Amino acid sequence: MPTETRTNLRQLATDVLTRALRAGATDAEAVVYEGDEFSARVRLGQVETLKESGSRAVGLRVFLGQKTASTSSSDFSEDAIAHLVEGAITLAKVTSEDPFAGLPEPGEFGQLEGDLKLYFDDVNHLPPAERIEIAKRSEAAAMAFDTRIQNSGGADFDTGTSHKILTNSRGFTGEYRRSYCGFSVSPIAIDEKGGMQRNYWYSSSRTTSLLESPEEIGRIAAERTLRRLGARRVPTQKAPVVFSPEIARSIIGNIFDAANGDAIYRHATFFADMLGKQVAGENITVIDDGTMMLGGDIKIGGFGTSPFDGEGLPSRRTVLVQNGVLENYVNNTYTARKLNMKSTGNASRGLAGNPGIGSGNFYLEPGTQTPDEIIGGIRNGLYVTETMGFGVNMVTGDYSQGAAGMWIENGELAYPVEEITIAGNLKDMYRNIVAIGNDLVFRSAAAAPTIQIEGMTIAGS
Repeated sequence: MPTETRTNLRQLATDVLTRALRAGATDAEAVVYEGDEFSARVRLGQVETLKESGSRAVGLRVFLGQKTASTSSSDFSEDAIAHLVEGAITLAKVTSEDPFAGLPEPGEFGQLEGDLKLYFDDVNHLPPAERIEIAKRSEAAAMAFDTRIQNSGGADFDTGTSHKILTNSRGFTGEYRRSYCGFSVSPIAIDEKGGMQRNYWYSSSRTTSLLESPEEIGRIAAERTLRRLGARRVPTQKAPVVFSPEIARSIIGNIFDAANGDAIYRHATFFADMLGKQVAGENITVIDDGTMMLGGDIKIGGFGTSPFDGEGLPSRRTVLVQNGVLENYVNNTYTARKLNMKSTGNASRGLAGNPGIGSGNFYLEPGTQTPDEIIGGIRNGLYVTETMGFGVNMVTGDYSQGAAGMWIENGELAYPVEEITIAGNLKDMYRNIVAIGNDLVFRSAAAAPTIQIEGMTIAGS
């Protein structure tokens, strides 16, 4: 990004803040965002859609004592900025006072120093024709893998870059840029009876230099699709359930939601009043780390890494669960005040509205067993590769979801299954994780290795 553009954005943030204070705000916070996105979609070797877009926006949060309001605009004209400030002040005047509202205390602000490797120029330098070619290659590899793959749901290549500036009336100003690139492919396979199955695979990174081979991604997508052919139901029973990393990630992700300070003070979670108590097996350690660097020879910032959170507090590493004990809730400044605690640097900030709570790089610490070793120790059980629906009650912990995957017989994946439901309660499930894989890979900001849970109910035929 040209230096002049970056300076103009910083100046805009400062100007909006100054105007708000002149208009009567006792405190104020401005955030300016600029980003661009590229997306190409191909299907059966032909380009279906091609999108390229850019966006800019400014958000303002003002305080009149303990009253607060926020506004946002994508118009940077003089009149629009004046309207933005006037609207925020007018809204704040008619809102109710909230004793917990307000910016963090001055001594709490800060940011991580040094280059966190969040932005790489090569994302934008890769010519559009090459981006499209990568999507085509991944689809072609999947289609050529097996004659049963006769169709395709398409392949995508996406890139995005963003620039964010946050400044407030208590002396904090910070900014950072991020980049992203990735591609995916979704082949469709048909068996001899005409049954159709679809699956996918993908690669993602902050830099094009670390994207995986299109041919490798196409091959994996094809294998994942083919193993679903001939899927059947299984009888209702209780059996060990092994969750692939993609599904384990969502199950472990419920720990973040359960430890969310907003849910805690509203008693809308089964983790309420559980701080310092055993909530999972002793083999479970769950961490949220907004400072993480990934990679080997080329270090890059994690997908959830940032120098500061949505309120200008430095990103940090927080252990939520240590050896099964709930050690921390995750808070922003507002929920921390509600709970008489400190923020954990987990404020997430959009352009409008009050800060929410978001994760950094959230993960379950890996174990030592390979996925094959975990599966190999099971006589009869289920290996879950897909779940459907939203069957999680965070108040009670009840868990029930549609599922598909592979049936395990005598330690081997025997045949595909579908149209089943898996059910349990998260309070029991976290205590009954009897095996944890060594296959922790970050393909997004949240990750988990393969896990095995005992005692779940599988509802089938």
